[in-house]
Amino acid sequence: MYSLTKFTTHTFFIILGYLLPQVMFSQLPAKMIQFPDVSATQICFTYANDLWIVGKNGGTAYRLTTKKGNETMGKFSPDGKTIAFNANYDGNTDVYTIPVTGGIPKRITTHGMPDEIKGWTSDGKYLIYTSDMKSGKQRFSQAYKISAEGGLPIKMPMSKVEELDIHKDGNRVAMTDKSRLRRNWKRYRGGMAADIYLFDLKTLTSENITKSDNNDEVPMWDDNDLYYVSDRDENKKFNIWKYNIDSKAHEQITFFKDFDIERPSMGASEIVFEAGGTLYLLDLASKNTKEVSINVVGDFTELKPTVKKAEKYIHSVHLAPDGNRVIVGARGEVFSVPKKEGITQNLTRTSGVAERYPSWSPNGRYIAYWSDQTGEYELMIRDLKDNSEKQIGQQGPGFRYQLFWSPDSKKLIFVDQAMQIRLADITANTITIIDQETQLFQGGLSGFSASWSNDSKYVTYANSHKNNNQQIIVYEVDKKQKHTITSGFYNESNPVFSEDNKYIYCTTDRAFDPLYSDFDNSWIYPNSTKIAMLPLTKDAVHPIELKNDTVAIQEENTTKDKDKKGKKKEKEDKDEEKTTPTVIDFDEIESRMIILPVKLGNIGRLSAAKNKIIFLAHSRTGASEEKSVLKYYDFEEDEEKVILKNVDDYELSFDRKSILAFSDRKMSVVDVAKDQSFEDKIDTSNMDMTVDPQKEWKQIFTDVWRLQRDFFYDKNMHGVDWQAIKAKYEPLLEYVASRNDLNKIIGSVIAELNASHTYRGGGDAERAATKKMGYLGVDWEIDQGKYRIKKIITPAAWDTEVKSPLKKPGVLVEEGDYILKINGITLTDYKDPYVALEGKAGQTIEITVSKTPDGKNSKQYLVETLADERRLRNLAWIEEKRKYVDQKSGGRIGYIYVPSTGIDGQEELVRMFYGQHHKDGLIIDERFNNGGQIPDRFVELLDRPVLNYFKVRDGQDWTWPPRSHNGPKAMLINGWSGSGGDAFPDYFRQREIGPLIGTKTWGGLIGISGSPELIDGGIVTVPTFRMYYPNGTWFAEGHGVDPDIYVAEDPGKEAQGIDVQLDRAISEILNKLEEKDKQPKQKVPAPEDRSK
Repeated sequence: MYSLTKFTTHTFFIILGYLLPQVMFSQLPAKMIQFPDVSATQICFTYANDLWIVGKNGGTAYRLTTKKGNETMGKFSPDGKTIAFNANYDGNTDVYTIPVTGGIPKRITTHGMPDEIKGWTSDGKYLIYTSDMKSGKQRFSQAYKISAEGGLPIKMPMSKVEELDIHKDGNRVAMTDKSRLRRNWKRYRGGMAADIYLFDLKTLTSENITKSDNNDEVPMWDDNDLYYVSDRDENKKFNIWKYNIDSKAHEQITFFKDFDIERPSMGASEIVFEAGGTLYLLDLASKNTKEVSINVVGDFTELKPTVKKAEKYIHSVHLAPDGNRVIVGARGEVFSVPKKEGITQNLTRTSGVAERYPSWSPNGRYIAYWSDQTGEYELMIRDLKDNSEKQIGQQGPGFRYQLFWSPDSKKLIFVDQAMQIRLADITANTITIIDQETQLFQGGLSGFSASWSNDSKYVTYANSHKNNNQQIIVYEVDKKQKHTITSGFYNESNPVFSEDNKYIYCTTDRAFDPLYSDFDNSWIYPNSTKIAMLPLTKDAVHPIELKNDTVAIQEENTTKDKDKKGKKKEKEDKDEEKTTPTVIDFDEIESRMIILPVKLGNIGRLSAAKNKIIFLAHSRTGASEEKSVLKYYDFEEDEEKVILKNVDDYELSFDRKSILAFSDRKMSVVDVAKDQSFEDKIDTSNMDMTVDPQKEWKQIFTDVWRLQRDFFYDKNMHGVDWQAIKAKYEPLLEYVASRNDLNKIIGSVIAELNASHTYRGGGDAERAATKKMGYLGVDWEIDQGKYRIKKIITPAAWDTEVKSPLKKPGVLVEEGDYILKINGITLTDYKDPYVALEGKAGQTIEITVSKTPDGKNSKQYLVETLADERRLRNLAWIEEKRKYVDQKSGGRIGYIYVPSTGIDGQEELVRMFYGQHHKDGLIIDERFNNGGQIPDRFVELLDRPVLNYFKVRDGQDWTWPPRSHNGPKAMLINGWSGSGGDAFPDYFRQREIGPLIGTKTWGGLIGISGSPELIDGGIVTVPTFRMYYPNGTWFAEGHGVDPDIYVAEDPGKEAQGIDVQLDRAISEILNKLEEKDKQPKQKVPAPEDRSK
């Protein structure tokens, strides 16, 4: 539904004035306004995910759009009658238009990649937007012009564009090729800092008018003046500046010191912008700024407390001691859910308070969990007899993880974010530190586990050794004494007490069977884990008895004998129910270790049942299994057996009779027996809770602030007064009208740390439905009113990963052909060819193709569309560069593109290196590298010096190491290269492999290792480590890696098809080769006479 169809503004306010006294609308001061624009008389803006409009001087605004989703970036047409904006109404973020008087939004763009409106041409005939629809990588966008009525977009000549404004003369473009507007990083000065270029559409030339390390963004023309935002003043806050084309002088216009100016937009004589949640107008003539006060009237249902399903937000599950129920932590609440039948209970019912990691006590009476109702996460014990809640001790600041009960239900063990292992005594109401870890981060902390002895006297867990292995610890509770029972020579972890308390089982990584590469002589040692057991006493019996075949002797049993046997069995059963005191002989305990006959591999998560050790067998490296298998080893039968396949994780009940198994976000309770199934899944659909958005958003804001405080690698928070930051942004929560507003505030908070890898997103936000578009891997053009194939996107001949459907055998289609129909429908019946492919990702379609627009001799072909064509376009771009280098160097130089330092980057580097290592020189292009892992292996591959040669009688002599490259190399870098893309050139330089050419990199090596999820499924990353060098200096965070040879990007040259950085690299390598050619060639020793 859309609001206001044919009302005028005047009519609207008459009706509004009549209605307001008679119905209870909510009238709120609008403080979280985003993406404003101004016309001669009105301001449009985004608020509460919708598009609004108000008089230029403020007052009461009215809502233009109401459809589910997020409407943003509104831009008035030159005549002020129409607004172009972004929305996801049809499965993708597209450009739409709507009259200022209201009506049905009109879809303008239809391609399957997100589009972002930037403005109109001065005559109002065209819209300008940016998209990465053809860039091949989502690291940068390009600019497009499209008719205001829709149709086929026209790509503008600039190769990379993020922000732009076209002068009213239609020839000059003010643009940036980078943007930091969406990044949560204040006071940044690295390689991604944007400069402003003036680009001439006639001559295809450009000029950089800012040339600085500052962030210069959002250029806006006003005749001969160009306004923009920059953080170049002493406060490093975004303010509005002006550049005069004639004088080339830069002048600061605004002087905000507390908040950045965000998303300014130019009107006829004013600039509208937002700062600190407040809207302002800047009068260009007087340079005066005034606040625009706005009230909004509406129902704002997103603020209303609502009953919601919590099952999408489950973060932890724990099995009841008898396996009949599970306790679930979801969206900050604690639920008791039946295994099969019965009621689902919300035990806490505290919207705005987060309860985490609930755990059921072995006696079934208590639920322990962490709660932040005091302002910090404290340990709470809920007594299920009377539903009372009690706080244990006072922890204060910090984050805590899973809770592990002692069998007597009196104590718990856990680890916190500072890697301190702690013991809580609920009787004594105390919490004490018993050990200190040194090498656990989010994954290890959330996966920390502990196992208690049956008598609650001992607890065992793994701790890190100085050599990075783990070792097994046993803590003796009464004596408060820690015993290290394995030396750490091998990596041992996952310790658990056996069911009879006579052994500790653990995993041990000690199988060293190398797996060799198919391409060179490198190797790894995967699948190294075995299961071991440590007898706790010197006289403990080996659990796997040696066998000796014997003959049973039959004897008569009298009734008296039978009675004796029955009483003996009854006594044994009663004795078994008693808790036997645990006895441990710590002396030489490691030497008693026994390796169990379990198939080695990738094994974890041990548990002990009667005569069984349960474990997860994860997919073996080099094997085809995709999911883990839950197994047990049966001591009595000396055999491994499968409990369940396709298991993500599991938990054994306290009585050791039931297993809670997880698979694909589903869970089921099964028996400790072979060949179980997931048939009876636990029903979590009845986990209902009342969510008060405003209370929950405050909790999330506080959680984000605490997580940064508790996990950020520098306890001094980079010198930022973290308490003051909370005080600065917390008042804005009063004006938050949507989850997206909250994300905006969160982004501003974490940006104050001036660190990389500070991201936020997700959460329970309003979202529209999405749908996938099909692609043919072509560029289109219009000829004689028909859609013609301008270009078929084609990678290298040997690239079989992805190809255009039109390049498949039997499909005889060429560039210049016309596609007249898709699935029998004439293509010109659609506004553009993309609409015809909407919702057809990966589907078989029929295309009608002709050599002529009249359709004579047309043919039909069945093809399967691509679901995504970015990889295809990227491969075609890579092949274009490789061919160019090959041609310019006469075949002497190889070209290797490395898109990341993750798996795809490893794959690309290795395949391109082994295909070209025979070349005399190599260019490594890591521009736009989006990082991933630390790339030490990348540079090791590129820097393998020849140690020797092997002479053979026939054929080519061998080098060793094989397939190494010892010719000259150079690396291309730019500001889009970041994270691992910073480390790659940094290591390249350290190893002195070759020169770095281009511009400095992103500058972000304060890294992330995971962080706790927010209660509504939102995420915020916390940088937990930072790179520094052996000489005691930091990596240049926020600056980046400087090139050895500086070659700036030139949008004008790029528009002409000239890659100035690549050309310089070719020149450098050719010069090196010329020098090398003059040197003596490698000599083969003369044959030796070894006959004497």
